[in-house]
Amino acid sequence: MNDMTLSPASAEALAPSALAMVPFVSVGDMMRLVNAAGIETVLRDLAAYIEADFRRWPEFDKTPRIASHSREGVIELMPTADAETYGFKYVNGHPGNTRTGHQTVTAFGMLAAVATGYPLLLSEMTLLTALRTAATSALAGRLLAPEGAEVMALIGNGAQCEFQALAFRALCGIGTVRLFDIDPAATAKAARNLRAQGFEVVCCRSAEAAVEGAQVLTTCTADKQYATILTDNMVGAGIHINAIGGDCPGKTELHPDILRRAAIFVEYPPQTRVEGEIQQLAPDHPVTELWEVLAGRAEGRCDARQITLFDSVGFAIEDFSALRYVLDRVRAGAAHLPLDMLADPDDPRDLFGMLRRAGAAGPASAVSGRDAP
Repeated sequence: MNDMTLSPASAEALAPSALAMVPFVSVGDMMRLVNAAGIETVLRDLAAYIEADFRRWPEFDKTPRIASHSREGVIELMPTADAETYGFKYVNGHPGNTRTGHQTVTAFGMLAAVATGYPLLLSEMTLLTALRTAATSALAGRLLAPEGAEVMALIGNGAQCEFQALAFRALCGIGTVRLFDIDPAATAKAARNLRAQGFEVVCCRSAEAAVEGAQVLTTCTADKQYATILTDNMVGAGIHINAIGGDCPGKTELHPDILRRAAIFVEYPPQTRVEGEIQQLAPDHPVTELWEVLAGRAEGRCDARQITLFDSVGFAIEDFSALRYVLDRVRAGAAHLPLDMLADPDDPRDLFGMLRRAGAAGPASAVSGRDAP
């Protein structure tokens, strides 16, 4: 045995302890989870987790997301916690990224035990954010869309488009989608994917054409600027608008006259008034919080002619719910990688001693978070 090789006994002693290990769900693991269960099943399950957490909304520690804005985009942290579990998501939004082969949005997240601060789960959240955003939209749509809605316009056919369509089919019964994007290649991509999923797809040459005959209008564009994707004359009585593209200061999609005609539903007013469509309105403009509708404290759609608007910017509790769902799947045996992520000295007060003893044991011992013998 050379000096670089540990004896079996030493190697076993240096193996990470249970306290050092944190389950990590990679992009590959997430794809396996979704494809094994079926994406519409996952969307329904995520909606159920989100609904359960929204119904206990007052139990959560809530704060608007912490954003770092630049000319190119935004990087954000989204934290929340209940009495037992803390969660956060790191997420970016860079509309120009596709020009260099990068995703517009990427994300990862973590859950940790409040009692110890130890992580419970580390997970990719680029796919998971797309899934939870769609599940939240469709959950709101189930409450706010007109009865019997079957046709949805999707204006903005980027990465979120197909997830929205599938969620609205799974939760609301949408079967036909009318697509428009300023980039014809994006529309062609979405049409190809959605036809393969069994949707009736109509490709349109303008936003005005896309809304014709639709009972639900979803706007999910990416430009970081004030924009008017929908004008007032495009929105008739009884329509439900699912506005998910406006999600930071200075970025909107709807003409303000639409907002003044609509019953507006939001996730967390202190965040939405800064980032959502309602940043265009007076700070005291009335809105209804979605959790209040789910908990039976407020009314959703009142009549068939009412225009409803879900002004969605995404909120940390939705990410918490999605991570909670993934952690439950991991505990039930879903694919993941145990990461040696936390130092675990034999004496919790002697972190330096663990480092010194690992060095004395040889280079191979440095790969472990466990104290050296």
